[in-house]
Formats: sequence, C-alpha cells, structure tokens
Amino acid sequence: MPIEIEKKYRLTKKQREEVLGRLPVLGAKRKGEDFEVNTLYTGETLDVTRSVLRLRRIGDRGVLTYKESLPPRLHAKHRREDETRIEDPDAMELILDALGFTPALVYEKRRETWQLAQTEIVIDELPFGLFMEIEGSEKNIREIESKLAIKRLKAESSSYPRLVLKHGAKNGGVVESRFLSQAKKKRPRSLGAKPPGSVQRKGS
Repeated sequence: MPIEIEKKYRLTKKQREEVLGRLPVLGAKRKGEDFEVNTLYTGETLDVTRSVLRLRRIGDRGVLTYKESLPPRLHAKHRREDETRIEDPDAMELILDALGFTPALVYEKRRETWQLAQTEIVIDELPFGLFMEIEGSEKNIREIESKLAIKRLKAESSSYPRLVLKHGAKNGGVVESRFLSQAKKKRPRSLGAKPPGSVQRKGS
C-alpha cells in the first residue's frame, strides 16, 4: 500500500517569491506548471474529510486518485494514496456516476512542481490562497524546510478539501472554489448575471 508523506505550508506572496528564488540555488529542477480542475466524489463509503476519491483534470488528461488519512506525525501528513492515469476523463465521470458516486467538491488550482533529489516541492495557488507542499521522507522534509530558511513559515494542517468546504460556494449540492477569470469565461454572453459557483478570491 503506497504511503504519501507530505507537509503543507501557507505562503504569503513574499514567501512564495523567496521559495521560488531559493529552490534553484538548492539544486531543485523545475518540472513544469499545470492548471487543474479537481472533483471530489462522495458515496456510501466515502467521507471527503477523511477519505477522498478524486478525478483531476489537467487539459485533456485525467488522474483518478484514492486517498485515506492516517495518523499524522511531526506535522507531516501520512496518507494511503493509490492513483492511475485516465485517458478519457469524461468516460470516467460516467463510470463513477453509474457506480453511485456523486460530486461533492470542485476546486481549481495552479500548481508549479519542483524536484530536489527524491523530494517533490509544489507551489500551489488556489482561489483562497498560496501554499507549498513538500512530499518525501520525514527526514528530507525537515532538511528542505531548514535549507529554505523562510522566516515565519506557517504549517497548514487543513487539507484542500477542508479549506474548500470553508471558503467555497455552494452550487446545488456541490461546493465549488474557482478562480474569477475561469468563472468569467463560463458566463453566457447573453446574460449579465454572476455564474453559479463563482467565488470571490481571498488572500492567504
């Protein structure tokens, strides 16, 4: 059973700039940047605050992931994680619907990914703030945290689903958190009303 070990941090704009400036100095390699649309499902055996079934869309690609929280240690999250790439996300949505799973949360994210040895560092922007996640062994997480030497770096204990539940807006039976720029693109030209599910962007 694959176990994911990661630690999340909430960043200010200044801290984000400092991290992005430090990573190349430490020898980290930039792997790229993606825009994601994440849909979390609920069903009889799922609780979005503890176990997650997520369909992530990145352009035409998709990734289906199951995560289950394990007891945390030293502020680092330990979770079971199983995932597989999906060639046809639309077909996967139909399969999940047929199996009785329904969307509970939808959130958008801009993610910049860096690799340093066996550790992955991601810089995330969500409609409600800026974040960094370090994924690797507990030892490597502590080492990178020390090497980054970012002042007043604040650990974030809440998962993205919990933060979406706090900051998102209800659209029918789904809680959504989307960027304003994306919401505007979906607005019908003939209508001036605010599209359902759009939320005001909040600072970190």
